[in-house]
Amino acid sequence: MKGGEAIIKSLKEQGIDTIFGYPGGQVIPFYDMLYGDDLNHILVRHEQCAAHAADGFARASGKVGVCLATSGPGATNLVTGIATAHMDSSPIIAITGQVPTHLIGNDAFQEADIMGITMPITKHSFQIKDAELIPSLIKTSFDIASSGRPGPVLIDVPKEMQEKELDNYSYSLIETPGYKPTTKGNIKQIRKACDEIKSAKKPIILAGGGIIIANAAKELNQFAKMIDAPVMTTLLGKGAVDETEDYSLGMLGMHGRKVANLSVNESDCLIAIGCRFSDRTTGKIDEFAPNSKVIHIDIDPAEIGKNMPVDIPIVGDAKNILNSLIKELGSFDGNEHSKNWFNTISALKHKYIPKTTYGHCPLKPQEVIKEITEAIGPDSIMTTDVGLNQMWAAHFHAAQKPRKFISSGGLGTMGFGFPAAIGAKVACPDNPVIAVTGDGGFLMVCQELATIKEYDIPIIIAILNNRKLGMVYQWQNLLYDKRCSETDLGESPDFVKLGESFGINSLRITDPSETREVISKAVKDNESILLDIIVDQDEFLPMIPPGATITEYLGEYRLENEDL
Repeated sequence: MKGGEAIIKSLKEQGIDTIFGYPGGQVIPFYDMLYGDDLNHILVRHEQCAAHAADGFARASGKVGVCLATSGPGATNLVTGIATAHMDSSPIIAITGQVPTHLIGNDAFQEADIMGITMPITKHSFQIKDAELIPSLIKTSFDIASSGRPGPVLIDVPKEMQEKELDNYSYSLIETPGYKPTTKGNIKQIRKACDEIKSAKKPIILAGGGIIIANAAKELNQFAKMIDAPVMTTLLGKGAVDETEDYSLGMLGMHGRKVANLSVNESDCLIAIGCRFSDRTTGKIDEFAPNSKVIHIDIDPAEIGKNMPVDIPIVGDAKNILNSLIKELGSFDGNEHSKNWFNTISALKHKYIPKTTYGHCPLKPQEVIKEITEAIGPDSIMTTDVGLNQMWAAHFHAAQKPRKFISSGGLGTMGFGFPAAIGAKVACPDNPVIAVTGDGGFLMVCQELATIKEYDIPIIIAILNNRKLGMVYQWQNLLYDKRCSETDLGESPDFVKLGESFGINSLRITDPSETREVISKAVKDNESILLDIIVDQDEFLPMIPPGATITEYLGEYRLENEDL
């Protein structure tokens, strides 16, 4: 067995049946060994999209995604996707080719120090210098990527290591000194948290992406109802609770729901689970949740106290700790104060739910998202790009289940939504998948239309087309005296003709209710379709300006019914 064959066998032993990649000079031996093998390889049209597709695969399935590229520019094209996965704690394995060992450091053709380049954005990196270690390195990489706080691991493979014969195929976990994630919470801290919760009059929960990563949605729902605590989420926490339920307040933060932002500042006990208190969530940190005792639960001890002062820290896996809290609370069923608080917040939620009506031309983005939600159903997966399209989707799409809303959070990567949808659909072929994107982000990755056509991957692509770099355009309008610099995308291309040139059924939507009808049919027929949806370029979400508190909204909805 050669090194490349050992890589293929090892990936299969880790349960991998699909990889996303792009060949080049230093991985030709691997691709030669892949020829005729039953390991499914999807040839993307740009390496960055291989990383995003692996990321989407991981987030939708809860498994590890794998991407592959050659050395030099192939490897560096993966960097944005690796950084995206790192910021959002998504487990991917990035395999890169490298020049032969004797040429490393000589500035050889297509050589790049990809381990050095990616050191700040990976959990760990390996460079294979002994082909005998390939099975062990891959097994260890999967263990690191998926355990503790998940994240990307890079494996750099010099060309001759792919061709070298192994004397023996065997594997064991390689020792990684210092890497011992804590999964079970300290019982003393858990009991302190329970005492605080029992005495709280206005408890509230902030659920982050860690809930979804830990598969702890069931425990979160049980815990929230037990203590009478409404639940708000971060962007990556969407789907941790059913957002159609009364106790779900929606997203918190800069573009968050008003009821969530108001409630957290009124609470007296904030229970944050699997989140990192990013600046987009808290606004001005000194005035965030000023009346609350803060309980912070996270598997990464580095996140606790990093941004937000914490009263009761608990390090561990969200699922384990929630089960421990539920056990310690026993028959506790809230108190009179918390029940009144819960009912008050539920009523406030309905008061502040932003309303919209049909009949607008050009279409309002919130109307479009509402129609999409009505068309796709709770088991469908929505991926988003970054910008206004992302915030409209986060705000108006009610996610009901975990792993059904996938978005780039920490890095805010334009171009993420479409290739992530490819990975999600490959991971979950029985679930309808829709990519909500803006015209700017879609143009960064539109070449992947060839991928979904050639591999018959049925994805619905909804382009919210305002011919603007919408988020920057909003900031320029609200914060820079309407000095709109370089945010007009012009009239090119014609997205319908672009889609058709790739052989994708494409339609332009300008009238109310068209979106719902077309998407409903696409879901039913399980077909790819590109929708060029013309939306109002001057419709903005209210937002919290940088440096402000999360109750200082800028802008307002221009709707016929009740404003937010």
